[in-house]
Amino acid sequence: MAEAIAISRNGFPAPNPHVGCVLVREGKVVGRGWCDFAGAPHAEAMALAEAGFRARGSTAYVTLEPCNHYGRTPPCSLALLAAGVARVVVACPDTNPKASGGAERLRSAGIPTEIGLLAEEAAAENRAFLFAMANGRPLVVAKAGASLDGRIALPSGESQWITSPASREAGHRLRADLGAVLVGRRTVQLDDPQLTARIPGVVNQPLRIVLDPLNRLTGRERVFDDSAPSRHVTGVIDLEELLASLFAEGQIGVLVEGGARTIASFFEDRLVDRVELFLGAKVLGSGPSWLEGLKLQKLSAAPALRIDGLSRSGDDVRISAAVEFSAE
Repeated sequence: MAEAIAISRNGFPAPNPHVGCVLVREGKVVGRGWCDFAGAPHAEAMALAEAGFRARGSTAYVTLEPCNHYGRTPPCSLALLAAGVARVVVACPDTNPKASGGAERLRSAGIPTEIGLLAEEAAAENRAFLFAMANGRPLVVAKAGASLDGRIALPSGESQWITSPASREAGHRLRADLGAVLVGRRTVQLDDPQLTARIPGVVNQPLRIVLDPLNRLTGRERVFDDSAPSRHVTGVIDLEELLASLFAEGQIGVLVEGGARTIASFFEDRLVDRVELFLGAKVLGSGPSWLEGLKLQKLSAAPALRIDGLSRSGDDVRISAAVEFSAE
């Protein structure tokens, strides 16, 4: 199962979950698989194709319960049955009501099926999917690249580049992994970003969402080009309703990239679940910060960050953290 969890990290399957599958027969691995992108063969199908006839009588180790419905691909539960797999070991149950039930179908066909092996480790690779299924909205990740003193640009607006190429590549991976990226109108006007995931292996570009309450953008900005799907949100914007609509369309994650007030609006509505902060090895001394305008009246009301990742990213420091809001 540990190997299945490791290979589940491959690909960019959003809005589908990350899944890894390893087939073992007579103590030897005969097939490995994962989902490269939404619409590609699922992990079980890839592993079965590699194993061929050797899949018969094997044990399948799968990080997420095999799907049990016809979507873009046929049910993996039926594929395992047809291949003659003798036993199935699952890490996490599938909490998507449209796809769950694979374990029960396998059991009803006489295939011993267990759930729970290394469940916590497997769940960590599927944070966005499992969160979305449990909460009825996408996981919201606030991401920023800033100087060590928290500045995202000089007072003149110059910002390229504060962080390293490695950090910018990691940002592109976050876009692809979450499946949607969101910015405010001012970020588009200042930077004219394309907001695509320009890294190898990305087949389905993330949905690009722009919040523009007063409809000031022209529609000719690069974020609205045909390189990826986009949504121009105008008028009165209710962030909870927006997230609910995105979930209804199948989105499991949203990367909020800026600007400072847009990120703050998600914090104010207590809708930020995680933070990915890339701090470049520079100090600017002045200029806009990555988060502004929370209007806190006391320190005890400040959102807390539970840091669960601290690493080097090129010359930068990357901080990954869960957000905890006070009861006040």
